[in-house]
Amino acid sequence: MMRLMMLSLACCALFSLVLTSTARAADVPLIPREVLFGNPERVGLTISPDGKQLAWRAPVDGVMNVWVAPVGDLAAAKPVTNDRSRGIRIYFWAYNSAQILYLQDKGGDENWRVYAVDLATGKERDLTPFDDVHAQIAGVSPRHPNEILVGLNNRVPQLHDLYRLDLASGELKLVLENEGFIGFYCDEDYQVRLAARFQPDGSLEVLKAGEEGFVPFAQVPAEDSLTTNVLGFDRSGKILYMLDSRGRNTAALTTTDLESGKSEVVFTDPRADVSDVMVHPTERTLQAVASTYLRTEWKVLDPAIREDFARLTGVARGEMEIISRSLDDRFWTVAYVQDAGPVAYYLYDRPAKKTTYLFSNRPALDGLPLQPMHAREIRARDGLTLVSYLTLPAGSDPDGVGRPKAPVPMVLFVHGGPWARDDWGFNSYHQWLANRGYAVLAVNFRGSTGFGKSFLNAGNREWAAKMHDDLLDAVDWAIAEKIADPKRVAIMGGSYGGYATLVGLTFTPERFAAGVDIVGPSNLVTLLESVPPYWAPMIAVFEQRMGEMKTEEGRAFLHSRSPLFKVDAIRRPLLIGQGANDPRVKQAESDQIVTAMKEKKIPVTYVLFPDEGHGFARPENNKAFNAITEAFLAEHLGGRFEPVDRDFAGSSVTVPEGAAAVPGLAAALKEMAK
Repeated sequence: MMRLMMLSLACCALFSLVLTSTARAADVPLIPREVLFGNPERVGLTISPDGKQLAWRAPVDGVMNVWVAPVGDLAAAKPVTNDRSRGIRIYFWAYNSAQILYLQDKGGDENWRVYAVDLATGKERDLTPFDDVHAQIAGVSPRHPNEILVGLNNRVPQLHDLYRLDLASGELKLVLENEGFIGFYCDEDYQVRLAARFQPDGSLEVLKAGEEGFVPFAQVPAEDSLTTNVLGFDRSGKILYMLDSRGRNTAALTTTDLESGKSEVVFTDPRADVSDVMVHPTERTLQAVASTYLRTEWKVLDPAIREDFARLTGVARGEMEIISRSLDDRFWTVAYVQDAGPVAYYLYDRPAKKTTYLFSNRPALDGLPLQPMHAREIRARDGLTLVSYLTLPAGSDPDGVGRPKAPVPMVLFVHGGPWARDDWGFNSYHQWLANRGYAVLAVNFRGSTGFGKSFLNAGNREWAAKMHDDLLDAVDWAIAEKIADPKRVAIMGGSYGGYATLVGLTFTPERFAAGVDIVGPSNLVTLLESVPPYWAPMIAVFEQRMGEMKTEEGRAFLHSRSPLFKVDAIRRPLLIGQGANDPRVKQAESDQIVTAMKEKKIPVTYVLFPDEGHGFARPENNKAFNAITEAFLAEHLGGRFEPVDRDFAGSSVTVPEGAAAVPGLAAALKEMAK
């Protein structure tokens, strides 16, 4: 697959019900947070390039590591990595099938290092042993199974130079110094073919490598810069695969001849951007393409796999995803993603036309009262369509029509980015909140990706303005449809969603009953001033879409869209969660709004994790924050909650401010300190 992003219970114990939203909801067992937010049992199944081994991530003493087993003998699986802290989240096979590669940072600082584990000896090596350096995987190729390309910003913090990395010796050989590019695009022989850089106006310039250096190849206007991207090359390296919205609204899959410049459209969906592409592992031919509007839909391009898709469709409930393939294309690993159950993993033997179930990621979910996710189209006040996803509390919708018998409390759950999107599928937060008695509404507001450039660009410089209006319109829809109780609607989210929460409580202080901000910026000026240095080549994108800070007028505009300067307006309870090592939204973003609220004698609860970054990667910390959130929401929306102290074990949680405002929190912290 080619990913298209430019720029992560055997039986259910009954716990005491503190508050209930409806009598019927009280009859539904509480699903422990451990089941929803603890480590998955096994996840991320992939097959080795030679087709002989399977790998996945699973816990070792409570920490996620990579396990490997021979194909056909899962019982022989053993862990091959030995992480004891944050858990491994990103791994992949080396094309030599003899090594597992993975990325890890320290405490959430996102200064990624590349590690390799030799499967024969068990020896592990740090391949990029540099402090305060951000490593990127820039290229992998079956033609060079013992080498990969990496980008390192060890020379200039703002720019990643391109290196060839020998997996056996660890030797780094400089391929190209970066002179201002956001990235390089190489063929399977590791020949640099293209480079790209943003221009001051937010447009993207793509350049072609030649004997005299880089020469202009393509211009991507600013309006297309986040919906147009290089995907890769065919086997010859002469045909370019692109995601391209130029001359149309949605991003199409295209091919371009590098010599003639002639471009052809392979597939386009007028409703949504191309979201995934399937390419043959060695021939590099386009085989299938997907787009995602309400749900993901695939179109087969290569007749050679048409029968395979037909056989795999319907093997299990949910949306099918081919997640890895052996180089000889005999074996595929296949995942089936559903909304109300675990992800199921299968091994598909193509010549035998045989599909074998292997495992699910969270078997403890089986048999629990999980709720379906309903896709909805909501109309904004100016006519834009907002693709949204609604999950209702168990027992509230006996007819299964996606509307409760009576209005219920609701959590508006706002995605991050904002240049990202919500999708259909299993969502631990939706299931958790629905189980506690809340409707959950996730809205793809303008500025979200996936719905074409017009929808994306409609969010330009609309932070705290039309982007927020979309969220308010969605809440109004839920109230009008008698889904949400207008007096019991909370807003919650992380990153941009955290910012949206702060906006909700400052710009529209009477609209929400409470807010939960997770790593959200409070001041757009200080946010842009403190972005990681390696984001510098993309600063024009932020200025085009958020606002510029180079002029007094520009800074005043950003100031006007910053919740920090409207704390006087806060009338509703606020919970803030922050990682101390966050490189994107620095701790200062939370510190400064907490300080401002304290100066105004406005209550706030502030939860800080000293070993986390942009979000909470350690399950112990994630469960601890969600325990606090659960009690906080129950206090202000009237839902149910497990006792706070059930999920504090092993967490680094600290509460610098406002512990007394959350039921049970002060006592739990006191007990934790013993």
